[in-house]
Amino acid sequence: MNILMVLTSHDELGDTGNKTGFWLEEFAAPYYVFKDAGANITLASPKGGQPPIDPSSDNEDSQTDDTRRFKSDEAAQKHLANTEKLSAVDASGFDAIFYPGGHGPLWDLAEDTHSKQLIETFYNSDRPVGAVCHAPAIFRHTQRADGKPLVSGLRVTGFTNSEEEAVGLTEVVPFLVEDMLKSNGGQYEKSDDWTEFVLRDGNLVTGQNPASSAAAAKALLAMLEPAAATA
Repeated sequence: MNILMVLTSHDELGDTGNKTGFWLEEFAAPYYVFKDAGANITLASPKGGQPPIDPSSDNEDSQTDDTRRFKSDEAAQKHLANTEKLSAVDASGFDAIFYPGGHGPLWDLAEDTHSKQLIETFYNSDRPVGAVCHAPAIFRHTQRADGKPLVSGLRVTGFTNSEEEAVGLTEVVPFLVEDMLKSNGGQYEKSDDWTEFVLRDGNLVTGQNPASSAAAAKALLAMLEPAAATA
């Protein structure tokens, strides 16, 4: 199994003067779900190299078993520090694509043409596409082969308006993930704030928040394992 994980390169939280990036748990948990299943993982980002970690996700209160494992895993840290440039990635070599969240994707990956092309290529060729928390922002401009928004008519989830309000960034972010998914015709669903919630519709997997990271990765992996077993 060859899985492409795409991370943000954006590190500015609007005009606040604060830093953002990807959320560490949302990278570490899926990374180890895939790694422990024997997948070959390629990491990419718009700028390549070391993607920015959201400082808030790196404080003591945000640590999990997976983030602690990452902090003691020199090979994984080196892997993350050397992401491939997204524009150089060829979709043909991968079985699935997965996007960790954090606020960064709202600014760069939501608008990135290379990301858009990759997502459309994977989705329209029936390969799994996964995104968790803020990462469903990547579906802002993506389309299916019929020209409709990719999420149109599909059951999807992502960071809720109330979760955004709880972290005090409703007026900072360029758009709200929940509102965007609904405006693109997605059948948006959610659970209680900060609780695990994952949806799969066809080959699309979305997770609501950081607590959903591992479950979203496992849902995507489950679509690959039957194929791997018969290969």
